[in-house]
Amino acid sequence: MLFRCVLPLLFAIVLGVVPSLADEALPPRLTKETREQIVHAFASELVYIRTYFPMGKSGLKLKDGALTPNGDEMQRLMALWGPAAKPGDQARISNIEIKDKFIHFEINGGPVKKAKWYQHIQIQGAGGATPTSPSDSNANARGSFVDLYFDKYVPELTGPELKQLLRPVFDFDSKSPLEAYLESVPPQIRDAIKSHNVLVGMNREMVTYSKGRPTRKVREHGDDGVEYEEWIYGDPPQDVDFVRLVSDEVVRVETMKVNGQKIIRTDKEVDLGETKVAKKKGERPPNAPTLRRPGEEMPETSAEDPSGGSSRVPSRKPDSDSGSSPQLIAGASR
Repeated sequence: MLFRCVLPLLFAIVLGVVPSLADEALPPRLTKETREQIVHAFASELVYIRTYFPMGKSGLKLKDGALTPNGDEMQRLMALWGPAAKPGDQARISNIEIKDKFIHFEINGGPVKKAKWYQHIQIQGAGGATPTSPSDSNANARGSFVDLYFDKYVPELTGPELKQLLRPVFDFDSKSPLEAYLESVPPQIRDAIKSHNVLVGMNREMVTYSKGRPTRKVREHGDDGVEYEEWIYGDPPQDVDFVRLVSDEVVRVETMKVNGQKIIRTDKEVDLGETKVAKKKGERPPNAPTLRRPGEEMPETSAEDPSGGSSRVPSRKPDSDSGSSPQLIAGASR
């Protein structure tokens, strides 16, 4: 009888304690003061781009260090609309909007936006048709955007923490386009570019960063009928490199040495497809940014977040003078 009376009491105690513990584990919400600091510190900030941004109305979504769209879908958008920005480009953060679960960052004026209904109205007069409102300069926008998503809401965070979360798309620290681009490629390609070498399997952009613009270009058809482009670097009596590209891939590198020696490489030395497959599967990069403390365990995989990751910022004690973080502006400015 005593057991039957005690059991409901224990259940009530457990049910009352567990929610309170869960609430304590969640970080505080973003304060109004920190919102203003983020907009003030990051608006108009110059950054270097670390990934591809497609032109058009579609932007990027960043959550738990993973970007979408990626893989084949990203290639399709790039082929359809072209790039608004690519790795190594310098861009300016032109607009920031903080929503409930994400922060919206626009670059270079943002994407093309739908015109308002009143912008289509014209008044017919003696001097011809006159629009009722000035034309929207955004109609010619060539920018894009990225939405940084969080699990439940935008938490309180500092400038350095926000920079780290944006690391897959923005580089705030590089001093040149080359430095920013090298951070976005695998180590093997990075070393080759630093040594000004071209590897079979590279794309046009990598060759340009490695060797610069070619002194000459020749477009021909091979014996198999496939059209190719030959990029020529150097002039005798120096070594001369002939870099052959089919579409966007290096398929052959021929080097004519000063002593008359000819070196030809056709075997693929780097496979960019491996990186594309990994992104397509949605795998989290091993060096993806995280704000977890050392030794902190990741939450279990849930239906809401299949990746099992979390972009929550660990809760911390507020500053004694105010509830917002005083490190924000200092961390955001160079």
